[in-house]
Amino acid sequence: MADARRAARDRVRAGDRGHVFHSWSAQALIDPLPIEGAQGSYLWDFDGNRYLDFTSALVYTNLGYQHPKVVAAIQEQAGKLCTLAPGFAVESRSEAARLIAERTPGELDKIFFTNGGAEAIENAVRMARLHTGRPKVLSTYRSYHGATSGAINITGDPRRWGSDTGTAGTVHFWGPFLYRSPFHATTEAEECQRALQHLEDTIVFEGSSSIAAIVLETVPGSSGVLVPPAGYLAGVRALCDRYGIVFVLDEVMVGFGRTGRWFAAEHWDVTPDLLTFAKGVNSGYVPLGGVAISPEIADTFATRPYPGGLTYSGHPLACAAAVATITTMAEEDVIGHSARIGERVLGPGLRELAGRHPSVGEVRGLGTFWALELVRNRETREPLVPYGAAGAAMAPVNAFAAACRERGLWPLTTMNRTHIAPPCTLSEAEAKEGLAVLDEALSVTDALMD
Repeated sequence: MADARRAARDRVRAGDRGHVFHSWSAQALIDPLPIEGAQGSYLWDFDGNRYLDFTSALVYTNLGYQHPKVVAAIQEQAGKLCTLAPGFAVESRSEAARLIAERTPGELDKIFFTNGGAEAIENAVRMARLHTGRPKVLSTYRSYHGATSGAINITGDPRRWGSDTGTAGTVHFWGPFLYRSPFHATTEAEECQRALQHLEDTIVFEGSSSIAAIVLETVPGSSGVLVPPAGYLAGVRALCDRYGIVFVLDEVMVGFGRTGRWFAAEHWDVTPDLLTFAKGVNSGYVPLGGVAISPEIADTFATRPYPGGLTYSGHPLACAAAVATITTMAEEDVIGHSARIGERVLGPGLRELAGRHPSVGEVRGLGTFWALELVRNRETREPLVPYGAAGAAMAPVNAFAAACRERGLWPLTTMNRTHIAPPCTLSEAEAKEGLAVLDEALSVTDALMD
């Protein structure tokens, strides 16, 4: 059996290295680990090494790997109807749309299905531009909205740089982030007020009549789990209302239980005009995303054709997985569990680690969505690696990640942070197992401090 597993491992690796072109990578400098399987919160390789997954793949296996109810729903749908063009009415699509609409804030009752989050952003922006007749989109520097042509230009982080055409009609502004405040604020209230003033100034100087939409991640994820201060999202909502701008909330990463609510916007009682989703809607078992649409914007296309669509929009297998995921989340109280594990275990545990490890500058998060800010100097807040670091400059963070993997934890690291985004179904014992590994691995970053 051992020989067979080694042969399978080598076959998978050879096929990958021979033919797969990986995203966000210098192809000759990577060696992806061949994975044999995954279940619940764990994945394992062909050599018998098991890893507790603190990444939820790419923050989407909200129900964990291979949840039997979702697997069974996909199998059942495949037996009935694998696929059908999006112009027909299909039971799984209709039911998925109903279940999503029941849980979105406000009256976001119309659902346009896409294949993923980037396409959701593309279509939300298209809807906003057509609805308003305006060209510009505002988004924050610390953001990620996808890698398609429009979404990558709306993105604010360094992944945009290689594709930025400078002509995409996007203007970036600073969102609130007290730990590294661009506004010299000293309190959450100051940060909120000054960030909103900065945004309004940007609107005024860009010309409010030229701005179609403001696009925000409800909780910016890839940029560091930046939980907004109280009043900020409500303030943005008010600015959008004042200037006739469409408010788009990107919930691709934080929707469907990730922050301990169905949608993160519920924490601040804010309803956008358009809400994008993907990832957790069906735990990523089959690609699916979408846009939840307000009545006003939906009415724009009541008798005027919407000029957009996708071959696989609302794919029956993907929608069946969504129905099973949402139903399972409701039946098993996954949303409440995510909130409780964050409040009682992950949050307190991570703050305890910060108290012991001087390389942790700040702990931020909600539910099963957290980040540790890693620093070289806690007083000056100098990041462990520079902003936008790549290659050899990432060595300190790579050393931390290697220490995690050696101890059986698969970490999610980006720039000078490690993110904690396990499945929303993570047990208390699994959470404590992961925290114990982080405790040991942080000794590596402690040793690198100035």
